[in-house]
Amino acid sequence: MKCTFCHWHLDEKLAKFKGERNYLWHATDHESEVLESFMKKTRNKKAALKFFKKVMRKHCRPEVFATDRLRSFGAALKEIGVWQTGMKSTVG
Repeated sequence: MKCTFCHWHLDEKLAKFKGERNYLWHATDHESEVLESFMKKTRNKKAALKFFKKVMRKHCRPEVFATDRLRSFGAALKEIGVWQTGMKSTVG
């Protein structure tokens, strides 16, 4: 298991794949290295939990999760025992 102890950035983007709308979930570390990607048709708590379980099987839990405050992320993080999330910083 690879351990990334600093922080992760969690995000989801709307993407079209084979003509269908899907959400591309991804986690990057503090050096912008992609840790995991996940494509799902939904953007809800269930999808967020599945994504977190997938990424945490391969990587240790970080000290900080930085999100864009999507409610699905917050609900899933609360369920796995993470109470506070940061807000994604913007450049410019």
